[in-house]
Amino acid sequence: MPRTLHSVCALDCPDACSLLIDVDENGRGSRLRGNPAHPVTQGFLCGKVAKYLDREYSPGRLLYPMRRSGAKGEGRFARVSWPEALSEIAGRLSAAASEWGAESILPYSYAGTMGFLNGAGMDRRFFHSLGASRLDRTICSAAGMAGMTDALGTRYSIEPEQFRHAKLIIAWGANILGTNVHLWPFIVEARRNGAKFYTIDPNQNRTGKLADRHYAIRPGTDAALALAMMHVITSEGLEDRQYVTQHTLGFDDLRERVRDWTPQRAAELTGISAEDIIELARGYATTQPSAIRLNYGVQRSERGAMAVRTIALLPALTGAWLHLGGGIQLSTSAAFQVNRAGLERPDLQLKSTRIVNMTELGKALNSLDNPPVKAMVVYNSNPAAIAPDQNTVRKGLKREDLFTVVLEQFQTDTADFADILLPSTTFLEHTDLYFAYGHHYLQLARPALPAPGEALPNTEVFRRLAATMGLQDPCLKDSDDDMIRTLLDTTHPFVNGITLEELEQKHFVRLRMADPFLPFAEGGFGTPSGKCEFHAETINFQPPVESRSGDKSLLSRYPLELISPKNDDSMNSTFGNRPATDAQTGYLTLHPEDAAARHIAEGDTVRIVNDRGQCILLAKVSPTIAPGVVCVPSVRWPKLAPDRSSINMLTSQRLTDKGGGPTFYSCLVEVQKIGD
Repeated sequence: MPRTLHSVCALDCPDACSLLIDVDENGRGSRLRGNPAHPVTQGFLCGKVAKYLDREYSPGRLLYPMRRSGAKGEGRFARVSWPEALSEIAGRLSAAASEWGAESILPYSYAGTMGFLNGAGMDRRFFHSLGASRLDRTICSAAGMAGMTDALGTRYSIEPEQFRHAKLIIAWGANILGTNVHLWPFIVEARRNGAKFYTIDPNQNRTGKLADRHYAIRPGTDAALALAMMHVITSEGLEDRQYVTQHTLGFDDLRERVRDWTPQRAAELTGISAEDIIELARGYATTQPSAIRLNYGVQRSERGAMAVRTIALLPALTGAWLHLGGGIQLSTSAAFQVNRAGLERPDLQLKSTRIVNMTELGKALNSLDNPPVKAMVVYNSNPAAIAPDQNTVRKGLKREDLFTVVLEQFQTDTADFADILLPSTTFLEHTDLYFAYGHHYLQLARPALPAPGEALPNTEVFRRLAATMGLQDPCLKDSDDDMIRTLLDTTHPFVNGITLEELEQKHFVRLRMADPFLPFAEGGFGTPSGKCEFHAETINFQPPVESRSGDKSLLSRYPLELISPKNDDSMNSTFGNRPATDAQTGYLTLHPEDAAARHIAEGDTVRIVNDRGQCILLAKVSPTIAPGVVCVPSVRWPKLAPDRSSINMLTSQRLTDKGGGPTFYSCLVEVQKIGD
């Protein structure tokens, strides 16, 4: 008989929506919608996931294990059985470990699912048992996490529900309507109660078009703006003196440090006028509660960690943390203090193994030695689209001596390079436990739909592979429920007492924290002193090498700064196979001044180029992008583009100042009209 079942959206989004799915008498899903009982989901879904059943039942789903039958990259495969596939994988991994050492095996994964089990569960146990290289998973948030930790000593944030109480909200590098839509109703509620809403971004996206003020900042200059705001606040005595005295260290040094960071100086770097900087700083300091929604675009610059750190110090300077609805949110994920070590079992490693930064995949596949990478297992990621410096990455993926296994739902660009291709379940088809990085609700999902063909969850694939390879540790046989119970086995007060049975009954459970959660109203920063330690002597701003204020010789050849923000209707590369999504990622936007200088008109075919590569796109001309900046939505499936290229042909493997993150938004380019 027809039923309504619960699930959780597993995609890489802060909202981690609670879902309801109608299932007919034949077990087929007929309708997917947001759970109205969830305090953040509130009964609606983004446009991406509202159509997820189209993906679930797509004729393009991978259904059976396959072995490569053509050249690498061609995407030609022949069906094999699971025993055949597992046997071949086990044999090739064993051979690589025997000849080159187990560190010649590299796992490559990220956030294709945000579930604990299928994202970082049995797979981690398997690779730790082998003694494989460890992957430093930096591709998204590493620099931002480092910056927040430097500023606050921890990474706690205000809750989304609290934004309704704010009187000033700043979306700093945050396209809320495109990448965090369930925060928007709380912002709307705040504005109905008189709050002002500002955006700071090089691109006036659809969130910026609804703002009371938009500040068109140049890429990579966010720290300069924050320092100038500190200059205004401290020189005019607008800081919260009582909060600063009680809960911070180093204010006098900070005030001296930012003395030279005048609005005029910052204006030359940021492109925001000195008058606007002064107005922004005064408004922020004198309006309480004030909330900053900081997103990860800010930290995808060469000085990204410093940018996040300086911005994250602002609420301590103004005492915003004192107020309900005041403070900053980058990510709430640090509050999910589950037993990750028990889940991932790093103790299974017989010795410490090397760490490979996923941002530098191109270097790892082409240059790493002692030992070289001889086998790679890819899951929850599509590096042949999302990794920077794609020409180098693809050169490595084409190596005939590299054995590559890919676990996937669709035949992505990465899947085309696989030697063995394995079909994976969607989040509607397996059990998992979910955290969020945009709210504080722990959620459980059971399979709502049967898996098609012979698709398997990641957990089961790695269980079977461990058994095929003869790995003996009992934890490699743990069930999904065993792993969930392990995750919940912690004494941390935020999680202690939450049980699998409670999650089974309620589907989502708020972490055991104060309601409302005011993380730093009374200090309690994660520093040795318990105070927000400014450490002014280490605060600085240095322009990225690839920027208009950076390497002048490089700028003379490539005078435009590229940003490649998330496409509103995609999820990294997850929905890249949708024709509508592909069309949205097939253009670049230039400011009218830059277009006129290059004789480019709306709709022209253009080439965007630098020393690393090129990509052919259609031109859009709009004043919504800052002068001197080019905006290209990411991430296109390269094989669907006319020239089989994407914007990551141009991005570099240069790392951020801390955290080892990618510098996608520190990228100089030139744009040429094709035919001229």
